[in-house]
Amino acid sequence: MNFVITLLAFVVALAVLIVIHEFGHFLIARLFKVKVLRFSIGFGRSLWRTRLGPDQTEWVIAVLPLGGYVKMLDEHEGPVAEEEMHRAFNRQSVWRRIAIVAAGPIANFLLAIVFYWALFVGGVQEAKPVVGAPDAGTVAEASGLTRGETILKINEESMASWQQVRWRLLQLAVEKQPARLEVIDAKHRLTWRTLDLSGFDLEGFDSDPLARLGLRLNRPDVAPVIGKVVPGSVAEAEGLRAGDRISSIDGRRIRVWEDLVAAVQARPGATVRLSVARGTEELEIHLRPRAERQNGQLIGRIGAVPHIDPEAMKSLLTTVRYPPVTALAMALERTWETSVFSLKMLGKMIIGQVSWKNLSGPVTIADYAGQSAQLGIGAYVAFLALISISLGVLNLLPIPLLDGGHLLYYVVEIFKGSPVSERTMELGQRLGLTLLLFLMAFAIYNDVNRLLAG
Repeated sequence: MNFVITLLAFVVALAVLIVIHEFGHFLIARLFKVKVLRFSIGFGRSLWRTRLGPDQTEWVIAVLPLGGYVKMLDEHEGPVAEEEMHRAFNRQSVWRRIAIVAAGPIANFLLAIVFYWALFVGGVQEAKPVVGAPDAGTVAEASGLTRGETILKINEESMASWQQVRWRLLQLAVEKQPARLEVIDAKHRLTWRTLDLSGFDLEGFDSDPLARLGLRLNRPDVAPVIGKVVPGSVAEAEGLRAGDRISSIDGRRIRVWEDLVAAVQARPGATVRLSVARGTEELEIHLRPRAERQNGQLIGRIGAVPHIDPEAMKSLLTTVRYPPVTALAMALERTWETSVFSLKMLGKMIIGQVSWKNLSGPVTIADYAGQSAQLGIGAYVAFLALISISLGVLNLLPIPLLDGGHLLYYVVEIFKGSPVSERTMELGQRLGLTLLLFLMAFAIYNDVNRLLAG
């Protein structure tokens, strides 16, 4: 079932983002009366096609859905009748060609703005920015943060949710800038904490950066009672069931679920003895936690989820909602900040400050699509907005074959006074194709490594 949801979420995401991107090109081309010959979603052999409109544009869905294209009348692509010369793409002014090419990425940015605006206006249920007990020896512990403190501001910027805290701290951590937190505790005492982010490790962005700082979301004390056993897990194989209460592990008393998690994580691959209360029975179960790597460390997992009282969780949530005008300003800001952050991360990859292992391919994107879809429509829409921004930024990179490569040619043409030579464009296309194939291969390699590493 999870695989089906993941596949559907991935296909829908691709369809929405590709259609919007290509429709941006199509719309501006039509605005300038350029003749569009084909609008294709995907590459390769066509699965479905039809012709519509006064120009009998061919609309195609092709077999490889990882992209799309709009084919326009162009003398570089084939002979053009004399009476249609004025409608050929290459006969347009350089500024019109720039507008048509830039329209695709701009459409992706506009889509992200619309999605974020809808989320901010409709309201998003998020966790309150309340801190759990910091991990020992971490930046969070050194700052003096204690469990139950609510983060009100970071560097004078108000924080309404844990997600906002996470995003702001991630931005500051990448720049290794200090974070001054204004916090209030359960007794309404106001104070300030400073997080020293100068030593933040830029590796491993597929893990939770806040966890590496020692910051954790506060959760209520949960009884060590199993709510669900993950299919195919160690817990299922050894006979643990929903409703089982774990009273001790290797003779050590378990008071809350976090005690159990800590004990299991500390014993990857080692046999442990659980004392289990099941109804009126007292059982002893021996199992070996599966070893998995998390944040660069080997930890143990058994595949059991705690039973959580929904009412207790409600007190930890808040609905973040804004008026339409404020929401629009925030949507514009979020889209801009995410775009800049993506470019900064790419720049740090190029100069070696961030590992290329953080580059994700279609498998990882599909996984995130499935996870967000299972969390609800709000999470899925936020995922679509993020990927739409990423697609817009990627296509603006000055790499031949991408929109940014074409824009680079047109900028050279403006300064040179004439179009770039056919030979230069041909060499650029070969270089661009080689670079894109290399990046795709590396991204898929990272995907496979992530799968093998669990």
